[in-house]
Amino acid sequence: MLELSTPIKFVKLVGERIAVELSKRGVETVEDLLYHLPFRYEDRLNPVPMSELRAGTMASVIGEVRGTVLLQTRSMPLFEMTVGQGLSTVKCMWFRGTYLRDKFHVGQMVALYGKLEPSRSSAGKFKMIQPQFEVLPSGGGAEAEFSMLEVGRIVPVYESLGGTTAWGAKLGSKWLRRVIWALFEELEKQQVSESASQAETLPGAMRARLSFPERLKALKAVHFPEAGTPMAELVSATTPGHRRLIFEEFFYLELGLELKRRRMREREGTAFVTNVKVREAIKQVLPFHPTAAQKRVLGEIASDMRRPQPMRRLLQGDVGSGKTIVAMQAALVAIENGYQTALMAPTEILATQHYLSARKLLGDVLSQRTGRPYRVTLLTGSLDEATKREARGRIFRGETDLAIGTHALIEDKVDFENLGLVIVDEQHRFGVQQRFRLMKKPGALDPDVLVMTATPIPRTLALTLYGDLDASVIDELPPGRTPIVTRRTTEERAEDVWGFVRKQVEAGRQAYIVYPVIEGPKHDQPELDFPQDVEPDAGEASLKAQADSSATLRNDNKKTAAGKKTRVSKAGSAKGGSVKARGTKSSIKTEKLFEPKRALRAATDMYEELRMGPLSGLRLGLLHGRLSADDKDVTMRRFQRGDLDVLIATTVIEVGVDVPNASVMVIEHAERFGLAQMHQLRGRVGRGAAKSFCVLMTGGTVSEQAEARLDAMVRTQNGFELAELDLQQRGPGEFFGTRQAGMPEFRVANLIRDRALLELAKTEATRFASEPDPAVSSEEKQAVWARLKMQWQRKYGLVEA
Repeated sequence: MLELSTPIKFVKLVGERIAVELSKRGVETVEDLLYHLPFRYEDRLNPVPMSELRAGTMASVIGEVRGTVLLQTRSMPLFEMTVGQGLSTVKCMWFRGTYLRDKFHVGQMVALYGKLEPSRSSAGKFKMIQPQFEVLPSGGGAEAEFSMLEVGRIVPVYESLGGTTAWGAKLGSKWLRRVIWALFEELEKQQVSESASQAETLPGAMRARLSFPERLKALKAVHFPEAGTPMAELVSATTPGHRRLIFEEFFYLELGLELKRRRMREREGTAFVTNVKVREAIKQVLPFHPTAAQKRVLGEIASDMRRPQPMRRLLQGDVGSGKTIVAMQAALVAIENGYQTALMAPTEILATQHYLSARKLLGDVLSQRTGRPYRVTLLTGSLDEATKREARGRIFRGETDLAIGTHALIEDKVDFENLGLVIVDEQHRFGVQQRFRLMKKPGALDPDVLVMTATPIPRTLALTLYGDLDASVIDELPPGRTPIVTRRTTEERAEDVWGFVRKQVEAGRQAYIVYPVIEGPKHDQPELDFPQDVEPDAGEASLKAQADSSATLRNDNKKTAAGKKTRVSKAGSAKGGSVKARGTKSSIKTEKLFEPKRALRAATDMYEELRMGPLSGLRLGLLHGRLSADDKDVTMRRFQRGDLDVLIATTVIEVGVDVPNASVMVIEHAERFGLAQMHQLRGRVGRGAAKSFCVLMTGGTVSEQAEARLDAMVRTQNGFELAELDLQQRGPGEFFGTRQAGMPEFRVANLIRDRALLELAKTEATRFASEPDPAVSSEEKQAVWARLKMQWQRKYGLVEA
């Protein structure tokens, strides 16, 4: 009997060999295959007539093969095919298409998908470069059984599951349609069986209240939409079937997070007291009168710390909102109660900055509890072994009140005598498990945990990545902060920018100049101009073209390396004499001509150029990630003391650097930086009373997305608004610059597109966990908890903290 848990090798048309390849792509069971959903659809019931096609659009075309020809050009073979509908025709072209010579025959019906470009030789005609294709069944022979899946209906298009084997390219849309259709036929025969009823994952009362279909019906409707299903709903994933599957995915995520929060409340933590002595200790370290937002947030943190359950709180706020001082106040609550605090930062520069700030803040202050100075210890990986051993010893013996460090704090060698509070700064740069390792340091009780992030988090990510934490937001800046004037300019006006920097220095101010790379020749890789429009399943054509064209690009790049530079786009086009097109799983963008790529200006090169040229006579410093920890520390201290006028740097200064006298931030090649990075860099100035400036200097061509980023930077200083735009541009997986460890990977849901369903799922998950619903049977409840434990705990570790 076929069940959702049946191994994929037992499915018709699969078998052992194919199952091995599918398992490498996460498809091991029938259920896994059913959740490999279409990424787009083609309306082959009502295809758009060729006479109504428009240039510049992505289009699905069905037509008859009118003729084919293999042309031999000076640089490569070019396969051309003419497809027609009545009097209208479209010419299709595949570079290095020799392998297609026997694929197409006159009279065949084919389905094509690609970008329509106007033909240069024939007015009103179109061409497609490297289109995805599918030869449609003629209606006879072995193909007849499945012809109804390919024509006369809305047809699903899938990302190929093919591997690199000789037969891997065949595991594309056509194969998937047949296998999945056969699966549904078999499952529908078993509708009356007990195993079929177990396929449901949402209680019936919940489905009825939310008007969601059953799971198997939803899956079939998504794979094989019925005639009349609006294409707009399929494209936007808003059909009832899509909505049910998206909700289900979010529901189990939020239910796991809710259970995690509840389990945490059952644990035994430390009930800190906040008496008069503790309040006096906090007051004596405040460098300024706190804002109302800081008071509110500290009150929320103190309230958590007074409870006997361990605190799990997210503290976020915009750049310069005063998160660090609030975190230090929380640390004092723990220290004045006789406990140690650990503060973990992602980089040595940031850890050292926290250490220096803590020493400055606490240096002349005596503890209200002990009457002696607070003891602060720095522990980072670059310290010599003797220093690290001494630091670990002080932490273990309880001779450290506040331990500040990097990943070195979570090493097995580091044990605390009495750890009461863990502060994790820039949490998005750590994996979730690293946070847990610090929380799990040996001790009788679970420590409180305060997670800080300098990058404002859009609500959708806060509900997922940080869904197990209570949130506090500092939504106003401390007094004395002046708005930063942000301006755009181009490298052609660089001399004006350097003149402005010199005037600011002459007025007693300091400046940062930031570059995207350390050394140009070593770091300046071919510029990827175009975002990749991932539209998988190009079939055998594209898979073959990918291999051929990739090799061509490598060879041609080698040939042109010594002469004219060649730019390769993500779409695979290359500059030089002839067009090179690279086949991928996506639709292919090609360009005949590109301008030569501009080299990126680099920090080390520009340090010398500026020191000897436009900024000669000023005191310049250089800071980048390749310097030793000691050299970085010396340079930063010199800049903080005012011994340097201008700091030439890479993004190592993105967070944690606080120099109130710095009033100018120049970002070269600003088009290369993400919004979060630019916003953080801008936040390095505007920390004093003087008017501050951020200059975004661009070089070369600026893409449409980069234009949107730069315009947003000029328009607003609201980090939360910028974070939302950043999330829209880059997607949740890359929102933090590198893929976030612990970030849920969804099979159906999309955090940007499906926000409303995420909010609904959170509400329903909380309701399910806290309010017994008499309409939900005990069997349904047990089934929900069993599925949560089986699938989601294994995938994300949500049930265990």
